[in-house]
Amino acid sequence: MADEDHGQRAAAVFDALGLTYEKAFGDSAAHRESLEWLLGRLAPGSRVLDVGSGTGRPTAAALAAAGHEVLGVDVSPVMVDLAARQVPGARFRRADIRDVPLEDGSFDAVCVYFSLLQMSRAQQADVLRRLARALRPGGVLVLATVPLDVEDVEAVFMGQPVRVTSFAAEDVVALVRAAGLTVLSERSVTFIPAHPEAVPEPQLFLCCRREKAVPAG
Repeated sequence: MADEDHGQRAAAVFDALGLTYEKAFGDSAAHRESLEWLLGRLAPGSRVLDVGSGTGRPTAAALAAAGHEVLGVDVSPVMVDLAARQVPGARFRRADIRDVPLEDGSFDAVCVYFSLLQMSRAQQADVLRRLARALRPGGVLVLATVPLDVEDVEAVFMGQPVRVTSFAAEDVVALVRAAGLTVLSERSVTFIPAHPEAVPEPQLFLCCRREKAVPAG
């Protein structure tokens, strides 16, 4: 399937979910703990990229409230509209991160919460390399995903048909390291979204740092 089709399908899913997604996932303790980790390592007024920013809450909202300069990127126009209204202290852009030009060393931090799962494995690896390069040396990245060894599998997510690609947990860690990032902490949890059609899912949260050099490509 072409990249454009992948992006359109992801946008359709999250356009349909809207605030339902926020209600289902908003009370994730692991998500909030990773945000606290990030906030504790940012200098005042840091520049942060939020990939797959959704409704803007809790990620962009917490960062903007702490005085950081936040750019949220999401493929869903419904999500971007919700985020802009809910978090006026941040900027949001409707775009596919695969198409967004990223200047090397232009961000102090990057957030990637569950935003790679509808990309191919090659695309996920490429996006992570680009995001690592977009960090300044010493910058930090937080990533969350569903660590399953699946590739282009049909599934139903909160009543919406999706196609999912992911990696086993150890392969996610290897992918992040191959992008030039040091994994500083790793947490695995099982989370049950607050939605009648949701099922328990494994989740992996990684807190990472860019070293001085990252691979080209």
